[in-house]
Amino acid sequence: MSVRLGDTAPDFTADTTQGTIAFHDWLGDSWGVLFSHPKDFTPVCTTELGYVARIKPEFDKRNVKVIGLSVDPVDSHEKWEQDIAETQGTPVNFPMIGDADKKVSDLYEMIHPNASDTMTVRSVFIIGPDKKIKLSLTYPASTGRNFDEILRVIDSLQLTAKFKVATPANWKDGQDVIIGAAVTDDEAKTLFPQGWKTVKPYLRVLPQPK
Repeated sequence: MSVRLGDTAPDFTADTTQGTIAFHDWLGDSWGVLFSHPKDFTPVCTTELGYVARIKPEFDKRNVKVIGLSVDPVDSHEKWEQDIAETQGTPVNFPMIGDADKKVSDLYEMIHPNASDTMTVRSVFIIGPDKKIKLSLTYPASTGRNFDEILRVIDSLQLTAKFKVATPANWKDGQDVIIGAAVTDDEAKTLFPQGWKTVKPYLRVLPQPK
């Protein structure tokens, strides 16, 4: 069964580099980013984990918990983390799931047989405090992920969860936004008394709400 946007993120209990967790309990009322790695001691993933460790304060200030996964066991992760700290300059400062039995990988459909029967693809799931899947991305094993883009998406998701707006192409925090298509002009007058610019009846632009 596929994991789609709006579905409840599958819950699980797993061993990690920071102890055993029950996923939903571990998330609590935070947002979450779950991202998988084909296997340990791989070059692209080494750079990704080091980068996420460096920018973890950006996730923290957005109330986002980050957790990684690989189909190798926890003791292998711990050895790999020594290499990551050495080569990337920052030790891994978030848990890594050991998924040797592929239980979590199967729950989240992280193994794509046409890519590999044994290794996870580079999946990313953003999960809201309601435990619903808000975003899923899949990268091939050869392409490193852009975590600045993932932060940008989180900014958009958190903003649009609070206000009836949408964010345009290439939007960044602080830039103009679009009134949601389902919002009538009459409703918009109440929601956005500061007004907006009507480019087309379906394209109404206003400064980002605070």
